[in-house]
Amino acid sequence: MATPVQVDTVFDDGEPYEAAICHGDLVYVSGQHPVDSEGNVVGDDIYTQTEQVLTNIERVLEAAGTNTENIIKATVFLTDMEQFEAFNEAYEQFLADPKPARSAVGVTGLAVESLLEIEVIATR
Repeated sequence: MATPVQVDTVFDDGEPYEAAICHGDLVYVSGQHPVDSEGNVVGDDIYTQTEQVLTNIERVLEAAGTNTENIIKATVFLTDMEQFEAFNEAYEQFLADPKPARSAVGVTGLAVESLLEIEVIATR
């Protein structure tokens, strides 16, 4: 049975989805944006925004009873693929080895005016 994760430490935009859903030993985290707990976009560069997104993912995973070391798959949406190298610098420093499997996709826009969005799947 799928169970929503109650998260009080990340912004809830009121849209019709859960921050994360647990099903068995897996946690599916919805796409996270570089916003603080009040919904304000943090930073205007890819490095700072990546750190904020990963911090939000870390908070969601903690609420689900797991952590970033248990991420097995990440999907990254970037609005500017020329920022990919700078994104990788922040991503690499935040996540422990072994890094999760990952896809990176260039997009023309996101639901929040930002440079990226990341969704993950983790175990618990």
